[in-house]
Amino acid sequence: MLENIDLTKKISKEDYDSQMEVLESRIGHLQRECKALGIPIMIVFEGYGAAGKGLQIGKLIHSMDPRGFEVHTIKAETEEERMHPYMWRFWTKTPVKGRISIFGGSWYRRVLIERFEGKTGDKELKNAFDSINSFERQLADDGNLIIKLLLVVDKKDQKKRLEKLAESKETAWRVTDGDWERNKRFDEYSHMMEDMLFNTDTDYAPWNIIESTDRRYATLKIYNTVIKAMAEQVEKAKEKIRAKETAAQQPEVNDDVDAAISKEAGDNIKDMQVSILSKADLSLSYTKDEYKEKLDALQKKIEKLHGEIYRRRIPVVLGFEGWDAGGKGGAIKRLTERMDARGYVVNPTASPNDIEKAHHYLWRFWRAMPKDGHVSIFDRTWYGRVMVERIEGFCTPEEWKRAYREINEMEKDLYDAGAIVIKFWLHIDKDEQERRFKERQANPDKQWKITDEDWRNREKWDQYETAVNEMLMRTSTDYAPWVVVEGNDKYYARIKVLETVTDAIEKRLKED
Repeated sequence: MLENIDLTKKISKEDYDSQMEVLESRIGHLQRECKALGIPIMIVFEGYGAAGKGLQIGKLIHSMDPRGFEVHTIKAETEEERMHPYMWRFWTKTPVKGRISIFGGSWYRRVLIERFEGKTGDKELKNAFDSINSFERQLADDGNLIIKLLLVVDKKDQKKRLEKLAESKETAWRVTDGDWERNKRFDEYSHMMEDMLFNTDTDYAPWNIIESTDRRYATLKIYNTVIKAMAEQVEKAKEKIRAKETAAQQPEVNDDVDAAISKEAGDNIKDMQVSILSKADLSLSYTKDEYKEKLDALQKKIEKLHGEIYRRRIPVVLGFEGWDAGGKGGAIKRLTERMDARGYVVNPTASPNDIEKAHHYLWRFWRAMPKDGHVSIFDRTWYGRVMVERIEGFCTPEEWKRAYREINEMEKDLYDAGAIVIKFWLHIDKDEQERRFKERQANPDKQWKITDEDWRNREKWDQYETAVNEMLMRTSTDYAPWVVVEGNDKYYARIKVLETVTDAIEKRLKED
């Protein structure tokens, strides 16, 4: 494929200057439009060493408002980055709505340079391609414009450029042993690049080949490519706005028909699922003496295991969901009581703030993922997308329906990075919830735990139950299982959580 590209394309300085004057003005205008429409943009510069990525980034940003973009130079992972899942450092660099992130090098490093160096094996390669496509699709589905530019030169031209860089004291540092080795084995590296193109050229994030022998020609093609992509994204955004305005002017649908359709859909889901929650035995319990004995033994065990996972650098991700007053806080407190506080973080998840809303909904959770050997505990999680956001209308049906796949993909990335991932659903019945609500209202020390929103959510119990059953069915996997915790008896619930975590850690330690 790459050997058939015409690298002889050139353009005169006169033609270049006349075209650039128009293109520079156009890209500045489009940047302002994208900001006004809240369109996040990611521009990726990849390609052969010495093909001019740095030069072309400089040319591109020259015409942009510097307040609206950020350039990320991606090199080998730092020690901190190596201790997180591979995609963590890229998720944390995704732009807010209306801004541009430019990547000199990118997440493709793992399937190019690291593969060439033998650091990425066949199994890791497949997982890497899967992660890359998932990452780009999730962002594109959320409205991100992803522009991928592959700068191409031939072996002879690359060698000449490397030699020129190496001759000067000012630029010699830019030429590495790896650059020379990739030039020496140019055909082998080109084959890996073609494999990358084959596996990651998608309709939502297509590759654009930039013939880079003539730098003026490359600059013009990059400008035209970026402008075309931005203009198309702007038009898509405007079309969505027009569609919403048109829909708002349409007469309302018959509420009775709409309700009947919703009921039928809900009944079908319930029939299909044979309610997972209904199978939970909420009569399970421990006496106070049984609880104290088991709690003491399990907390001693988790204390030792916590030290062992730190020593072996195994990350742990624990998610807690459940009914209001289901006992999440109590279970988390007993789980962590004897753990080293330096080795875990409890992340309470509230409604997203303005910065979080300006990113993909998974962004704030990726930022909180643990580094190797540490534990991240989430008191409410990314599953809010398919529960409260779904039921309260905070996201569209299209958004929460695709979230099942997005969540499974994220959890697979965590698992592939070596993490233990467990999700708990703290389950109680409706009568027990009412009893706990009233108890909180009557206790001055606990009144802060009960709000009007808790009572409103209770009125939607059946809707939440349907959503939870679907969530459990669609997102409980071998690598990130759901554990339904029978919680009418708090003693039983706390012990089950501790037993589940200790068993999972012990199993992993035996496997390693």
